[in-house]
Amino acid sequence: MIRFLFPALLLAATPALAEPLVEVWKAESCGCCGGWVDHMTAEGFTVRVHTMDDVAPVKTMLGVPPALESCHTATVDGYVVEGHVPAADIRRLLAERPKARGLSAPGMPADAPGMDMKTGQPYDVVLFGGDTAPSVFARH
Repeated sequence: MIRFLFPALLLAATPALAEPLVEVWKAESCGCCGGWVDHMTAEGFTVRVHTMDDVAPVKTMLGVPPALESCHTATVDGYVVEGHVPAADIRRLLAERPKARGLSAPGMPADAPGMDMKTGQPYDVVLFGGDTAPSVFARH
């Protein structure tokens, strides 16, 4: 009987896999970026924030197209995440692992995580940097 319980005890003692680290670059003056960090933390991600005067060089270095820019830029497990992308979309990106640079919620969508204005205004999350032109990854 004990030999059958041992594997079950090992499984019960094994911690759940942690979400990968999210590194965020944001301007000191931007409050909504902190709201997105709070959203990601509440969703179980560990977030490291780098506050700087000018985030533009980071966006350029990471290959974010100007048309897809937002207020903050992040990286997670080899992907770029630009702006207020919901945690669920990031989890889907990490599960599907498409050949792309990353995701963007271009501009400052009023109802996106961290903005939370509850206007009912739809917005798209865009997959970019792959073999094809940017495309809609998710609609919210």
